[in-house]
Amino acid sequence: MFYFNPVYYAFAIPGLLLALWAQAMVRSTFARYARVPTASGVTGAAVAQLFMQRTGLRFSVSSIPGTLTDNYNPGTKTLNLSQSSVQNSVASVAVVAHEFGHAVQDAQNYLPLRLRGAIVPAVNLGAWVGPLLFFIGFLFNMYNLALAGVIAFAATAVFAIVTLPVELNASDRAMQLLASNGVLVGEELVGARKVLNAAAFTYVAAVAQSLLQLLYFVSMLAGRRRS
Repeated sequence: MFYFNPVYYAFAIPGLLLALWAQAMVRSTFARYARVPTASGVTGAAVAQLFMQRTGLRFSVSSIPGTLTDNYNPGTKTLNLSQSSVQNSVASVAVVAHEFGHAVQDAQNYLPLRLRGAIVPAVNLGAWVGPLLFFIGFLFNMYNLALAGVIAFAATAVFAIVTLPVELNASDRAMQLLASNGVLVGEELVGARKVLNAAAFTYVAAVAQSLLQLLYFVSMLAGRRRS
């Protein structure tokens, strides 16, 4: 069975290791700066309110459980803040500012954000239908069906690639907001950038994983066609 093809591990293991390293890095960096209070005493949740006042943007703010689960939902215009966002720390302020950056992107119709939202249905379908079609087509020597599976799965790689500039841009907006509004200063800004860079690396890892998986499918299909 090709499921146990050792070639698969040559593609899968590097991506997996990169993802694990990225997750460890973001958690350790967040934990480090979660212990560093801001000189102004501001919390992440307070930053969201401050930025709304300064920018004139208005959207809902809600609380959600967990740590590092913060997100902005363009569909409902809601900024969802995790339990860690009520802390007075450089880490919580950086994370909330990043999510506010997404809100600004939404308000300004930032094209990559719109593109990412538009391909979500194709990604949700392709993520599970693509491998299924590929496996069936490969096992039963149905090249066109396997190719269709590869194309469907490719949507996940496109999504990961499009997501990267969206996240990097949100972090850049966050840093500009934090600096221009005097929320963080000096070494606090350095710490905030480290938190956001660590988070960004998880998206780099996601791109690598999706591309390696796609390349594995392509290599298997190319090998079958030559045989």
